[in-house]
Amino acid sequence: MVSSGVKVLGTMTCPYANRVEIALNLKSVDYKFLEETFPTKSELLLQSNPVHKKIPVMIHGEKLISESLIIVQYIDGAWTGGPSILPLDPYDRATAQFWAAYVDDKVCS
Repeated sequence: MVSSGVKVLGTMTCPYANRVEIALNLKSVDYKFLEETFPTKSELLLQSNPVHKKIPVMIHGEKLISESLIIVQYIDGAWTGGPSILPLDPYDRATAQFWAAYVDDKVCS
């Protein structure tokens, strides 16, 4: 695994945080998982995602990334080693992003 200074805020039972962990593992990125407890939210979470105050949040150096689908896109672009998570063809990538968002919006909510 590559040392990267990545932290992930989430819970072990959150499928959205699990999605981020899977993407990081596919890219062989070393990360630290910081378990959040609810209903109490950590100060780090409140500072990292001040608008929605939701998990998951990924911290990469000074960069704060929220929303699991956006985090996966960031991971795929930031670490080019390992398999590509999203298709390389722009149309196929847009289609995959559509269906992932559709499942999140319609099925998971």
